[in-house]
Amino acid sequence: MALAILLSASVWGAEGPGTATPGDRWPMFRGDAGLTGVSAGTLTDDLKPLWVFEVPEGIESAVAIQDGTVYLGALDGNLHALDLASGKSKWTYAAGAEIRSSPSVAGGVVFFGDADGVFHAVDAATGKGRWTFEAEAEIVSSANVAGDRVVFGSHDQYLYCVSAKDGSLLWKVETDGYVFGAPALVDGTAISVGCDGYLRAVSLEDGTEVKKIEIGSYVGASPAVLDGRVYFGTFDNQVLAVDLESGKKVWSYENPDRQFPYLSSASVQGDRVIVGGRDKSIHAIDAGTGKSLWTHATRGKVDGSPVIAGTRVYVASASGEILGLDLATGKPAWSFDAGASILASPAVAAGRLVIGTTEGRLFSFGKAE
Repeated sequence: MALAILLSASVWGAEGPGTATPGDRWPMFRGDAGLTGVSAGTLTDDLKPLWVFEVPEGIESAVAIQDGTVYLGALDGNLHALDLASGKSKWTYAAGAEIRSSPSVAGGVVFFGDADGVFHAVDAATGKGRWTFEAEAEIVSSANVAGDRVVFGSHDQYLYCVSAKDGSLLWKVETDGYVFGAPALVDGTAISVGCDGYLRAVSLEDGTEVKKIEIGSYVGASPAVLDGRVYFGTFDNQVLAVDLESGKKVWSYENPDRQFPYLSSASVQGDRVIVGGRDKSIHAIDAGTGKSLWTHATRGKVDGSPVIAGTRVYVASASGEILGLDLATGKPAWSFDAGASILASPAVAAGRLVIGTTEGRLFSFGKAE
């Protein structure tokens, strides 16, 4: 049975979701359509755990936050809607299979896929199912939404676009490998990298392949797109920057001391790219040159994706440590030991940081009242 434990009384003030500003919401994996992993909100310097929500089986995906509600997909096969202020359950929707796809919220609907290859659309207010679409294999990829179009990938080696209204298929693009990562949607184009070693730019309108750029490496991360460049890590131990217009690699980055894959999706803001690695490190890379700015060692591998909020970057490792690092220097500014492994990525909105563990505890951190 799911259980919410309130750790500290909290009332909505300046940090709460009383006004609909960009900083009040984290509607999808990586926060925005370009998957940049940057929150428009800020967090208190001294985060405290405010509540814990417990589910059986575990949590491996990030939550979405919209209109004071947290949407959580869990390995118990349920989508949970929780009150952001208290952690109390609002409703539960039974998908019937494990959920590793981070939910996305748009137009009053929650979208996500499950381990059976079923893609779900659920009413965000009531938890009632609206429609489902069946792919041929598991869906780990999170959805990205633009208007009436919902785009996601599947282990059946297709990138799909379906109607947000009724789930009808609008187009699909075949790849030669699993599509783990979420697609970025930029300027009417869906940008996807997958396990077939290609970066694809596809017309959102009709699925026409506009660009097909050979990467030569498996990619399990989602692409981060900013100012015409795509940033992502690979299974071949590199972080790459690719220019979309020319189709050329701008730079590649490797840890000179330890060679391990990158499954963490990058955050990109201004002149820096932040990414976690299985080398037990967080890396800050110059977005223009690919040179290292700083590296911070962690106690465990980092498959979860970092989030930039204000002057800090927040990230968790498989050791259970949740870190707030100074964005400029990489020095630790805050930390918390969750007591269990973390594969999920943080969500930051409305003055809260929300993240779950593989043992099924969802933590909400914020300013103690």
